Amino acid sequence: MSFLQKLIPGRVVGDAAALYGRLVAQARQPVFYTQLGAPDTVGGRFDMIALHAYIVMRRLKELGGPGGKLAQAVFDAMFADMDRNLREMGVGDLRVGRQVKDLAKSFYGRIKAYDEGLVGGTEALDAALVRNLYADAEPQPTPEQLAGMAAYLQGAVARSRSWDIGHLGRAEIDFPPAIRP
Repeated sequence: MSFLQKLIPGRVVGDAAALYGRLVAQARQPVFYTQLGAPDTVGGRFDMIALHAYIVMRRLKELGGPGGKLAQAVFDAMFADMDRNLREMGVGDLRVGRQVKDLAKSFYGRIKAYDEGLVGGTEALDAALVRNLYADAEPQPTPEQLAGMAAYLQGAVARSRSWDIGHLGRAEIDFPPAIRP
């Protein structure tokens, strides 16, 4: 029995694992790192996963009921994966829990920043992306890269409105293509 199955009994675990796998696969698309300037670092990869988890969980919460349960299970899958990855990178057992807690806290901050950015207009969304996704980028993104990432996020949120609970439960979701600057 996996760590996640111990946390959440039932079918939702498999659904969450498949959905989390789908969003991770999208977050690993090379275009984000080669064309849109996301840092190709451990932190940058976390931020791309966080951005895609935000898109998926935002939609699940909009759906309510079973969507909320699946959102929690995706969150649990995400942070179980973060725990496993930290251990594989050699972080000691005594530090893993604290680092996972810090990552979860930063994820909640990103949720708030992206929510505010999406309703606050171009400047607010650009600021949220610079503070979070591009915080450690060297060099910082060009205006074209930033505009491309903002357009991608807006497009992905718009596309997510077509996902119903069945699509999400089967991980049958599609993200828009990334906009190359």
